[in-house]
Amino acid sequence: MSRAKTILAASLIVTLVAIGFALPAHAGEVEDRNTANVVAFYDMVFNQRDVDGAITKYIGDEYIQHNPFVADGIDGFREGITGWLNSDASIHAEIVRTVAEGNLVVTHVRSLSAEGESAVMDIFRLDDAGKIIEHWDVAQPVPAEQAHDNTMF
Repeated sequence: MSRAKTILAASLIVTLVAIGFALPAHAGEVEDRNTANVVAFYDMVFNQRDVDGAITKYIGDEYIQHNPFVADGIDGFREGITGWLNSDASIHAEIVRTVAEGNLVVTHVRSLSAEGESAVMDIFRLDDAGKIIEHWDVAQPVPAEQAHDNTMF
């Protein structure tokens, strides 16, 4: 490489650093951030019962809902989850494990309520800023007896 090209390359690097150029986070950092946001969101909603705080801090400008029993959008989430929480003071959620890939985070949750114990799987899609913008879920009651000795968790 010629001296002129070396000087030009070095100048470009110095200029980019000087103007605050930052490399994008690697995939692991994005997934770690997204997982932390989903776990904090879940705890804030189900255990701290701070629905409005969770919406403000962790939900993006849009919220696409796939649960057929909850209306679409942020207001639909707020009304649906607040109504459920207000109907049962015993609701508690324990995240057993998480899986993250890109902008998706999956939670495997032990959910407790007056109706009993359920195994819940949620899938959250987050935007580039780490805000939740889409949600899917499935739930299954934990039976009193099972055909094997494995747990659902």
